[in-house]
Amino acid sequence: MDPRATAELRIREQIKGSHEVGVTQVDFLEYPDGVLEYSIAVRRDIARAIRSFRPDALVVTVWDVEFAIGLNQADHRVAGLAAVDAMRDAANRWVFPELLDGGLEPHSTRWLITSGFENATHGVDISGEPLQRGIASLEAHAQYLAAIPGHPAPRDMISGFTALQGKAMGVANAVLFRAWDSQARPALLEELEAVQEQQASAAD
Repeated sequence: MDPRATAELRIREQIKGSHEVGVTQVDFLEYPDGVLEYSIAVRRDIARAIRSFRPDALVVTVWDVEFAIGLNQADHRVAGLAAVDAMRDAANRWVFPELLDGGLEPHSTRWLITSGFENATHGVDISGEPLQRGIASLEAHAQYLAAIPGHPAPRDMISGFTALQGKAMGVANAVLFRAWDSQARPALLEELEAVQEQQASAAD
């Protein structure tokens, strides 16, 4: 498919799919598909969105080269890593000060969330209606998925993946996440203090 036609199609289908799960506003940064580069501009655009919406949680794509189903796609890696860095940028008054000129004050997002197929810290039971809405959301991408040779049917794909994750929670279907709490004290510091206390007690 021609990239320009694909972009228009994906915008339409993404908006439709988002409506299936109750999302009423979808914004697009309009970077070209397949050649996304990690850059200051990408970080700035994501930081601008974070400061505008001021979310409690930021959900990002996995930025590792390898993930649960194989090698990760380049755009996914770039977008995920840029979003991780933009989350900090959005909280820092001295990074992208030009955003202040537009009235966008710094915002500290508490939670960073990504796929937790491996090393999950959290999970959500989506059995029943949430699962059906998720399937409908992916089914809304019908024309785009039809152009991908061998792509599994959305119902089979979503039902299968969420059933695998549901086993970890003892439910029929679930989505597992890896979450980082930016307001939590690093566990390593707690361990370091415990060691220091033990050393101090031994010295006494």
